[in-house]
Amino acid sequence: MSPESSAILSPGIDAGPGDFELAGQLYSAVLYRDSGVCADSIAALFRCAVGSPQALFCADGLPATLPAPWFELFADAARCGTLTRRRGVAADSEYLALALVFGEETLGFIGVGQHGIYATGALRRFADFASLLAGLLHSRRAYDQRVAALTHSEIELRRQSQMLAQIRDSVITMDSAGHITGWNAGAERMFGYATDEVLGQHLLLLYADEAEDDHAFNLCFANGSHEMTVRRRRKSGEIFWASVSLSLARDENGNACGMIGYVIDISGQLAAEEELRLHARIFEQNSEAIIVTDAVGAVVSVNQAFTRLTGFAADRIGGRPIAELLAAEDALRSAAIARHVGGGEVWRGELQIRKSDGSSFPGCVSISSTAAADPDSRHLCVVFSDISERRAAAREIERLAFFDATTGLPNRTLFFTLLQQTLANARRGQAHGAVLLLNLDRFKNINDSFGHAAADALLRKVSRRLSVCLREEDVVARLGGDEFVILLPSIARREHAGHVAQKLLAAIGEAFQLEQHEILLSASIGISIFPEDESDSEALLNCADVAMHRAKRAGNGIHVFYSQEMNQRSLELLKLESDLRRAVERNELSLHFQPQLALANGSIRGAEVLLRWNRPGVGPVSPAQFIPVAEETGLIASIGEWVIDATCRQIAAWRAAGLPQVRFAVNLSARQFSANLPQAILNTLARYAVPADALELEITESMLMSGTEEVLVMMQELGDAGIHLSLDDFGTGYSSLSYLKRLPIDTLKIDRSFVHGIPDDADNSAIARAIIGLAKNLRLTVIAEGVETVEQLAFLEAAGCDEIQGFYFSRPLPADEFAALLRRHSV
Repeated sequence: MSPESSAILSPGIDAGPGDFELAGQLYSAVLYRDSGVCADSIAALFRCAVGSPQALFCADGLPATLPAPWFELFADAARCGTLTRRRGVAADSEYLALALVFGEETLGFIGVGQHGIYATGALRRFADFASLLAGLLHSRRAYDQRVAALTHSEIELRRQSQMLAQIRDSVITMDSAGHITGWNAGAERMFGYATDEVLGQHLLLLYADEAEDDHAFNLCFANGSHEMTVRRRRKSGEIFWASVSLSLARDENGNACGMIGYVIDISGQLAAEEELRLHARIFEQNSEAIIVTDAVGAVVSVNQAFTRLTGFAADRIGGRPIAELLAAEDALRSAAIARHVGGGEVWRGELQIRKSDGSSFPGCVSISSTAAADPDSRHLCVVFSDISERRAAAREIERLAFFDATTGLPNRTLFFTLLQQTLANARRGQAHGAVLLLNLDRFKNINDSFGHAAADALLRKVSRRLSVCLREEDVVARLGGDEFVILLPSIARREHAGHVAQKLLAAIGEAFQLEQHEILLSASIGISIFPEDESDSEALLNCADVAMHRAKRAGNGIHVFYSQEMNQRSLELLKLESDLRRAVERNELSLHFQPQLALANGSIRGAEVLLRWNRPGVGPVSPAQFIPVAEETGLIASIGEWVIDATCRQIAAWRAAGLPQVRFAVNLSARQFSANLPQAILNTLARYAVPADALELEITESMLMSGTEEVLVMMQELGDAGIHLSLDDFGTGYSSLSYLKRLPIDTLKIDRSFVHGIPDDADNSAIARAIIGLAKNLRLTVIAEGVETVEQLAFLEAAGCDEIQGFYFSRPLPADEFAALLRRHSV
């Protein structure tokens, strides 16, 4: 605001100053008064301008205390927004009023009044001066606002400067290039530099690590702020840890113009926290031995439990490598353990801990690393306890573990203990009892279909049902797998054991609910009675086992009492198995060949290879006797391998001798199927230089239906190699046409059960015709086995059968006889 101008002209009504002079005085009255706009001066100028005896100026709002008629007059002017004229109380008086509006803002009101009516020139002059006043008032208001803002800024700046001076921590301001522009008293105290020593210097002056880059600056500019923990250097050269918070400083346009850094010395805080963590780990588990090492594994401190367990005094163990405290076999593992822990993980395990007397003990050990800002200040914490007694207790618990983990029933160990006690009591009291061995039928299917967890749940349900069926003094135990054993300590009659068995089978036969599925089970039970059958626990259970297997062979869901004849039969089977295991190495096995006749031309198309066993001291053994034993014991795999090898060897010999080249069919067992079967067969063919099409593999329909996708893949691999595949016993199982489409089957074999009785048996005849028709439609060769009569031959030939095999043409022949027949038939 300029200095005071000359006094405002206050002319009388008749003075009549000019418009320019009045405008100048109005300009001075509004803009050049430091004390603000004077309402009386404005009113006086307007009285002079329009020659009116009355004038009133109101700034801003409309006071309710205005005298009449000004309040109503100004209110009308505010409503209409234009020049308002109103007659006074006297008939010859008139008032003028106008709202002072600039833009959309109302800045006040001006009004004049006189006796008489205003002329047009006066009206125009009043309006012009009112418009000028509105503009001047707007300029004055803007000026006042700028002055107020500037005054506020100066006050705020002084206040902030005082605050910065009072802050004890370091506050540093920098330009965008990192040069220091501000340095408070806290920064002087923290770093030791006076303000004039650092202003204009680059912030790198304060860095302690040469490798530290300007990544923090970039993050601050990118995010508006950034916090970090870094090392800084004082003027004295001392390095300390600092927590730094950076934030952007912006100019009046909002553009980044620098940074403000808030620095706190946290060296003491970090040291205190490190010490607290160290002591917390030591005393947190003070009932166990604790070793604290430095980053390289040297012992820093140990607790009293360590000394008590190992005998090493704390003052003699400090500084020694921790590996020296481990037994030799575990000391070699210490480096690997250190690497594991160095990766931030906790290592847990068992180690042999050395004692001061040279002995060692097993320790349950946990090794972890304490976090530290400086990697060199990291510590390892090793916590261990002596588990010698725990191991001994574990062995004792294992010995005393008499109950099955899955079902909670007594296990084999406890059962035999109880059985021996029961047998001893029975001998003293001449009592009778029974042992029932129960085996769930086809329980493997449950495992395969639902998994072991579901199968275990089902076993628990079975165990509960068995327990409910028994008396309180009876015992049910699980021997393992799907086998349970029941002890009836006291029965009045032999038949009572059978009644209990029936009750158990009925309970098992009721549906089980498993994973929203209804499962039906059956079981086979073998029963032995004591003391009639045996009075020894092992022998008694063995008798029940023999009877149980007889029950399984007789059919599912039945019980069988042991008899001496069963034991004899069981011994015979064991002897048969034992002799069969040595049959290959003793060269007791041989091959017979049953010719297969082509009906189209009467030639020998090939032969089925049949296994024979000449058992020493017994003579020839029927395959119906030893093949099931081989299947059950798994010997069929090695025997089957021998059959394929012997067949290929014989084929090679006959081909070398110039015999007609025919195809030889070998039966495969389901137990032979494994991932390496195709390659093993191909290797055998290659070893004897036998072409693949000289060999035919026969598989049964039941084997095919129960096979997995892996079996189908193996069959495809064999077929792709050129080996012929034949489906044996077709029609006796659950025939699947989809498998016939998917597999490289070359031949369908009509089972002898359908050949028997034709042509007189209408059903068998119809089945034979259907199989032949199906084979023809699928472009397969069909062969009928078991052909024994000329009537059967005539029927099959008329029905379109391709080949036959059976006693009508030839029985199975030894190798030399078959070779002779092949030569005669080819002439």
